[in-house]
Amino acid sequence: MDLQLKGKTALILGGSKGLGRGVADALAAEGVGVAIVARGQEALDRAVAEIASRGAKAVGFAADLADWPTLEAAANGARKHLGPIDILLNNSGGPPPSGVAGVSAKVWEDQFRAMVLPLFRITDLLIGDMRARKWGRILNIASVSVVEPIAAIGVSNTLRSAIIGWAKTLATETARDGITVNTLLPGAIKTDRIIQISTAAAERQKISVEEAIQRNAQAIPVGRLGTPAEFGAVAAFLASPLASYVTGSMIRVDGGSLRSV
Repeated sequence: MDLQLKGKTALILGGSKGLGRGVADALAAEGVGVAIVARGQEALDRAVAEIASRGAKAVGFAADLADWPTLEAAANGARKHLGPIDILLNNSGGPPPSGVAGVSAKVWEDQFRAMVLPLFRITDLLIGDMRARKWGRILNIASVSVVEPIAAIGVSNTLRSAIIGWAKTLATETARDGITVNTLLPGAIKTDRIIQISTAAAERQKISVEEAIQRNAQAIPVGRLGTPAEFGAVAAFLASPLASYVTGSMIRVDGGSLRSV
């Protein structure tokens, strides 16, 4: 299927690996020029080289979401190289596993500034061009934990839920400008993050990390973890003109793991 994305441009936060890389690969395969933002220069350079080797247009910018000047510079660099940004993937890392009781105010503040606030700011920076062109796609990566909180990642449950409320409100404000705003809810996808969560679970249950991952996979109706490529395919459709009537939605990419309707 032709997703009618050839010639579009995208800014991918956290695009050097994991879910962000899955989205970058999927969009690049559809002819989208991608600008990848990540903290690690080595992984960033490798991702850009691999995408470019397939004939796609790709550029990379090192930035830390918690350091706004670096993120702003990356966004402006992307616009300089690719032109106005059509598609924005908001993707932030998660905090270390924990509950919520007794979490210090500093942790809450630091994680809000790292996980949530930069997504609001980068969107505000880019949305003007989308409104001027009457077309845009804003995709946010949250988690199934905003529907069914996961005990081990209480801070993440809380802060990602803030993104859901913001995204739904923004979708209403921008719908008549031709801009859609949707949030993807990944379940257990084979990424570094699932290793981190599984390691914490293994320590609590006094089992190996491999066994914790296997138990997680067995609890999923499809019987396995998802892949970044599968996640990226869903994101690419939502970014396309074909999904122009989908906005303000939360889309589960979880192998059926959420039991709620």
